[in-house]
Amino acid sequence: MLPLTSGDRQRTGALHSAVAAVFVRKTSPASPPPLEALAKLYKLTASEIRVLDAVIKVSGVKALAEALGLTQATVKTHLHNVFRKTGTARQSDLVKLVAGFEPSERP
Repeated sequence: MLPLTSGDRQRTGALHSAVAAVFVRKTSPASPPPLEALAKLYKLTASEIRVLDAVIKVSGVKALAEALGLTQATVKTHLHNVFRKTGTARQSDLVKLVAGFEPSERP
């Protein structure tokens, strides 16, 4: 859900009854969870998928290292490998990849 609290609508003084936009996505119980499907699709190791999962929950190498009980150097190594394998360059790109992933997609 996305609140509709800013933008041209407020600047023009237009009155709208909508206060939020809701986005619905079709899912299937038979589909593997996105992280499992991503791991298979991009050939991610168990450690890389743990880091990817943590990226969704926290931000920054230091926070990732603390959350996973790893050194920052180890987290950086895993992140570098995930970036290379997925064709991404930033943690925010990884979050977008997971959020928009459809198991039938191919890179």
